[in-house]
Amino acid sequence: MQLKPLFLALTLALAPAAHATNLTDVYRDALAYDAQYASARAAYQAGQEKSVQGRAGLLPNVNVSGNARYQNVDATYGEDTFPSDSIGINAAQPLFRKQNWVQYAQAKEQVKIADMQLKVAEQDLILRVAQAYFDVLQSQDNIAFINAQKASITEQLAAAKRNFEVGTATITDTHEAQARYDLAVAQEIAEQNSLNIRLRALEKLIGKPVGTLDSLVDNKLLKAEAGTLDEWAARAADGNLQAEIQRIAKTIADQEVERNRAGHYPTLDAVAGYNINNNQSFGTGKIDTKIASIGLELNLPIYHGGQTSSPVREAHANQEKARQDLENATREAGLQARQAWLNVNSGIARVQALEQALVSTRAQLDSTKLGLDVGVRTNLDVLDAEQQVLSARRDLAGARYAYLLATLALKAAVGTLSPEDLAEIDQHLRPPAAAQ
Repeated sequence: MQLKPLFLALTLALAPAAHATNLTDVYRDALAYDAQYASARAAYQAGQEKSVQGRAGLLPNVNVSGNARYQNVDATYGEDTFPSDSIGINAAQPLFRKQNWVQYAQAKEQVKIADMQLKVAEQDLILRVAQAYFDVLQSQDNIAFINAQKASITEQLAAAKRNFEVGTATITDTHEAQARYDLAVAQEIAEQNSLNIRLRALEKLIGKPVGTLDSLVDNKLLKAEAGTLDEWAARAADGNLQAEIQRIAKTIADQEVERNRAGHYPTLDAVAGYNINNNQSFGTGKIDTKIASIGLELNLPIYHGGQTSSPVREAHANQEKARQDLENATREAGLQARQAWLNVNSGIARVQALEQALVSTRAQLDSTKLGLDVGVRTNLDVLDAEQQVLSARRDLAGARYAYLLATLALKAAVGTLSPEDLAEIDQHLRPPAAAQ
């Protein structure tokens, strides 16, 4: 009968201790698993080929061709049937093709866009990881608040029942405590469901069950960002990654106008070839020929039915579109920076105010407990005071999460967000036991 408890104790003793996970750990797992980032990485690899494709228009073209035929010749001298074959190799080296040079320049800009898009995906992953991580912590804090609230209500409910039994309190106190307890149970069910949903969201990023997450502790957390609101907006206009992508797209649109204009320009190629023709019909006989050639080939476009002029007009319209897209992206970057800057600074003020509120509610709780001892306060007054302390503690934790997310959003707005920013936040995280 004692074997199962003994076996369980040995199993727990030999099991490795649970290792808490911090933001950097989650981010590394997400880098390896997140499908959205994997898609962006594949798009980046595809984008690197644009440079190779653009350069191809500047390099020689070499072709080998051949044929084998069975010919029937019906001429005035008579009819003849015979086989023939030929093989040849021909090469052309562009010497002047303006559109090819412009296309190569566009390809290099497209590679830059692929680079920027991968960086955008990395920043987006950082923000998604941080949001999902802090959502889980917030739900855990809410559940802890509700559990502490239930414990306090349970104690007050028991006291109210005892006081009612001895006649020092009315049944109203008991009913009110019971109602609060029932409400707390309902809140706990809802919050537990919210936690499960948020855990699944975090699992979607990392591809495995979420372990114990490090909790936030107050350790020199608040730090105002240097610079004014307008200075950060100006930084975003210059450094925001989405705005930079549109800036490169505007350059490509400018080049597209030039590339289409080049359709009116002449082209010049150096050409060379070597062809072997066997058993070819020539007059009344059949001969074998070997032809080697080398020279220059000039092509001067005169009229193609508007096929060249129309793309030029189209490129001008797309150029204006790219200019407006760039303007919109620049304005949006400035707006994002302003919003994030305001959230950071208001977040600092809110955290400080809630820290003071926590001090005040604790002092109020002490006073209320003293009032209960001397008979001027009731058990329900103490219960209210305890809930205010717990609420202030929960709201303070939420304000700290919001502040940290705002700092990440501000750095993303100006294009400087990196995994090192998560490592900096990790300095304020501790395993749950240490955080308490």
